[in-house]
Amino acid sequence: MSRKHVSPNALSALYRLHARGFIAYLVGGCVRDLLLGRTPKDFDIGTDATPNQIKKLFRNCRLIGRRFRLAHLHFKNEIVEVSTFRRAGSPSDNPEPEEEGRPKRPRHIKDEEGMVLVDNVFGTPEEDALRRDFTINALAYNIADASLIDFSTGLADLNDRVIRPIGEPSVRFTEDPVRMLRAVRFAASHGFDIESAAWESICELSSTISRVPPARLYEEIQKLFLLGSARTAFRLMDKSRLLSTLFPSLGRSIDGNSRCRELLEANLAFIDQAYRSGGMALSPALFFAALFGPSLERAALVRHKEGIPRHQALDETCALFMEEISKTVSVPGRVGGRMRAILALQASLHKMPPRRPASIAGRSEFAEALAYLRIAAETKKEYKPSLEWWDTFLLEMPPIAAAEPATEKLPKKRRRRRRQKGRHVPMAPSDQEKG
Repeated sequence: MSRKHVSPNALSALYRLHARGFIAYLVGGCVRDLLLGRTPKDFDIGTDATPNQIKKLFRNCRLIGRRFRLAHLHFKNEIVEVSTFRRAGSPSDNPEPEEEGRPKRPRHIKDEEGMVLVDNVFGTPEEDALRRDFTINALAYNIADASLIDFSTGLADLNDRVIRPIGEPSVRFTEDPVRMLRAVRFAASHGFDIESAAWESICELSSTISRVPPARLYEEIQKLFLLGSARTAFRLMDKSRLLSTLFPSLGRSIDGNSRCRELLEANLAFIDQAYRSGGMALSPALFFAALFGPSLERAALVRHKEGIPRHQALDETCALFMEEISKTVSVPGRVGGRMRAILALQASLHKMPPRRPASIAGRSEFAEALAYLRIAAETKKEYKPSLEWWDTFLLEMPPIAAAEPATEKLPKKRRRRRRQKGRHVPMAPSDQEKG
């Protein structure tokens, strides 16, 4: 494995740890991707230095995390994560309570179902590797002698393109249900197969994904669907029932509805292609519009036909959606609001000819709304003329019109100038005063 493809900041941190007498390994997914000839998105370091020792060694270090105590090294355009080697813990690893003063913080906690809540028990490099999620993520690169270390079957599984949990799959997925999403993500993004026993456990334990904090699931959902493999991830999520657990309303809408499922897959395929080509900016709001927009638009249309104004119907539908999804995935309000704005602008984009198109093009959500129209036009041919009109308009639109604000500004009221008091001019002294 060549060091030329390793981040200079990560190499610098590895060399400094090694120079101070600590073990320093490049660990995890970056080693996996380097061996596959892929460019890692980030670089992680494993060491026997404790978090406090790491903080003393690097002035740009910030310690984070409760469940896992980690060190983040902040560089100009990159964050390198450094973690202390750990091992699988047990309640016996927790410190004895103090007789006086504050109790010591426990190092290992599991809930009643077996999910790990706190895990900060330090261990050896091998123990650290064997507590990771999958064998292909348990590989390490030793900066001291440029050797590749494999404590499990990582290299063999990498060659066979198999995702295999380390240990009993049901136990590992119970300890951290997010590992099920990670298995799906690696299978989708790398084109790997999930080991049969692991797949059976995922299908059996899919309902337990709802025990994960919603904020953490939001981050995982972005990794699943915004990195170029959304369509394959969607299929695996649907097949394993993870999708219906995370998004119940979406699961109900596609259950037995092949047309709806095909439409969503086509939308996600378009997003994947756009990501790979780099021709369209992807945002969480646009992704959620592509995934949930069709069902939200249908529900809003039903409300509209019942006599509710169109915009109000869409507002109520989106509000109910946000209320339901927040129980499992914590979608920020700004993202939900942006998704609603993308859907609301579709009526103006479909109207031919549009009223005051330059003003529409100046709206902040216009680019994403047009991207949504472009996605929808792939499956709904009746949208093609609208899309072509807007593409032509944008080519011919003068720069000044393109910069026109979204809403017409009212003329400013003229401020009434305050009358300045006259400056006091002292009078010349009278003759008597002069005397």
